[in-house]
Amino acid sequence: MSVIKTPEVSTREGKVQGLVEGAISVFRGIPYAKPPTGALRWRAPERVNPWPGVREAYEFGYSALQSRQACIEGGGGDPGEMREDCLYLNVWTPRVDAGAKLPVVFWIHGGAFVIGSGRVPPYDGFHLAARDVVLVTFNYRLGHLGFFVHPALEKEHPGGPANFGLLDQMLALEWVRDNIAQFGGDPSNVTVMGQSAGAKSVLSLFTSPLVREKNLFRQGVAMSAYVLQEKSLSDAKLAGMAFAWRNGLDRLLATAEELRALSPEKFWMLPTDTVNAPSPIYGDSVLPEPIRESFERGSQLPLPLILGSTSDDSSVVSSFGIDPGTILERLGAFAPAIRQLYPDVDDDREIGRRMCRDFVFTVLPRMLASRHAASGAAAWRYYFDYNARLLVPRQRLGVPHGGEVPYFLETAADVPPSGEFFTDEDRTFLHQLVASLVQFARTGTPGPVAQVTWEGHTETQDRLLRLEVSPRMEADFERTILQAAESLIPILDSFARPPPPKLPRAASPSTSASGNARPELRP
Repeated sequence: MSVIKTPEVSTREGKVQGLVEGAISVFRGIPYAKPPTGALRWRAPERVNPWPGVREAYEFGYSALQSRQACIEGGGGDPGEMREDCLYLNVWTPRVDAGAKLPVVFWIHGGAFVIGSGRVPPYDGFHLAARDVVLVTFNYRLGHLGFFVHPALEKEHPGGPANFGLLDQMLALEWVRDNIAQFGGDPSNVTVMGQSAGAKSVLSLFTSPLVREKNLFRQGVAMSAYVLQEKSLSDAKLAGMAFAWRNGLDRLLATAEELRALSPEKFWMLPTDTVNAPSPIYGDSVLPEPIRESFERGSQLPLPLILGSTSDDSSVVSSFGIDPGTILERLGAFAPAIRQLYPDVDDDREIGRRMCRDFVFTVLPRMLASRHAASGAAAWRYYFDYNARLLVPRQRLGVPHGGEVPYFLETAADVPPSGEFFTDEDRTFLHQLVASLVQFARTGTPGPVAQVTWEGHTETQDRLLRLEVSPRMEADFERTILQAAESLIPILDSFARPPPPKLPRAASPSTSASGNARPELRP
């Protein structure tokens, strides 16, 4: 089969050429920043230098360093080759036409800020592009390389950033603003969309002062964002010192040069007390305050916003260090009141599971939508409870965390677990949902789903679209439970906050005769 190449496209950095797949032009592995390596590790990303000639954009770029197995199991698929040099993006477009002015969807992958890639199959842009939408996916720095604080870096850049991964996202959006018109997209009509950590990223973009005046996007979709608060700068600094110590350096006196000389491949074997996941960091120049506080004050961007969650989002809470079976015991005197919220359940573990779903995930869209509407912006909510009909017996608890992603991106018929079970009924639901979202990307207002008008949520009108076999609008969805959940958020914050790392009085861990640190050492 012959390979058909796209026309050459001129970007600010140089010309690129992709491949034609069916009726869609695909450009893979376009660098949007210099490799964040060497002296650029733990610095704000810099625009890539212009290149001569035509760059072939046929293959995906390197993914961020991470656990391959974890990404396969929970990040959508195999991330492929991984390197510290990971700042690449991909574009799917139906028309390489600078005058097309098509809506652009900028997809931010999830993965607790430690796994994920823009290249995995659920994020393939073929189907959305077939609807006259330009889809952009990309990679950003993860884990220790993307979210990191240490006294040496603070000394080097007082008041500087800690959320380097979020800065990557912002620079990728700037690339879209400057170049997407040449790919047929409209730079003035970009929708930022993401799930889980990607949804946290969307909310971070809505609240960061660094985005406020740049006009980088027009609306957003935050899917299954979690209520867990971002890590404070002081806690992140403790994690950074633990990171230095676990790598055989002085936890306080390690220099920026020593930190940048460390091999990044070893970071993923370190204990969790050195990682800032599953949220960004607040208190730096990127996120001066927690996301929830920004919405409380009404300082977020007043742009159209869709927020929602799934019927079994709690399937992922073990990754946050939460055991549903211990929730009621840990609540102590609050436990009887929580049991009253779930009168149809007599099993404490099941109550804990539902509480994790409602108190960690379902509550946040309602709370933020109310705050958003109070600031004069438009907000819509959803609750995703649709599984491929033949898949229902295998997922009796509902739609797991991440299960809605291939529906929103119209890849559910192509990827597991839904793909092998898909029926015509499922395709009908899929196409109706995506048509609604495409209208949102075009106009800033979602369209109907199965002829059900998607009503907005306001301060006084609690509205939610329940996405299930027969979609329907609901008023005051789980109102009593979600009001209780909102009131208990401070307690949940204290439960979810990890204890500070325990470091010895010695400046650095014991070393072997060869001088290598022993990261398994426990103080």
